[in-house]
Amino acid sequence: MPKKIKIGAAGNKGSFSEEAADYYCHKNGIKDYELVYLCSVNNTLVALNKGETDKGVFPIENSNGGIVYESVYSMSEHNFEIENIFEIDIKMNLLALKGIKASEITKIVSHPQALKQCRMYLKRKWGDTDLEEYSDTASAAKALSNGNLPKTAAVIAPRVCVELYGLELFEESIQDLKFNFTTFIAAVKRK
Repeated sequence: MPKKIKIGAAGNKGSFSEEAADYYCHKNGIKDYELVYLCSVNNTLVALNKGETDKGVFPIENSNGGIVYESVYSMSEHNFEIENIFEIDIKMNLLALKGIKASEITKIVSHPQALKQCRMYLKRKWGDTDLEEYSDTASAAKALSNGNLPKTAAVIAPRVCVELYGLELFEESIQDLKFNFTTFIAAVKRK
């Protein structure tokens, strides 16, 4: 019986990297796989090089936010092969704890790329609100849910984080571009 393919995702459960890894497996007929949530590109490439995963999936560029600098820096430090390059359409959502009113939100937290992809929306609707960068969109949602962020924070994250982390959907599809494609890499260990 063939073993499950372990795929490292550069995000937490509920992240866009998880969505990209699921999409990649579906598109390539990979049915027996297990996702490993590594929360950063560096962790994803370290696990790949150590043989802890068979593949790694991480973002490299967004049609609006540009290059994912975290990926570029990590790629320069690791040896791997690109198995595939593919795109998925990313929908950003503003999430908060249940019962929090818009007037109570004091800061918005997310990955730097998510903040970039929503910069005009943030400027227009939340111009006086503090912005804070976080390691991953889904990790920010989890941190808000766990009480590791102030109750008055909101996060920009995938819609699936509403159910996963018990949050409330404040506004959906807040990205500046209607079609907001992110390019991902599926990497394998260099032979």
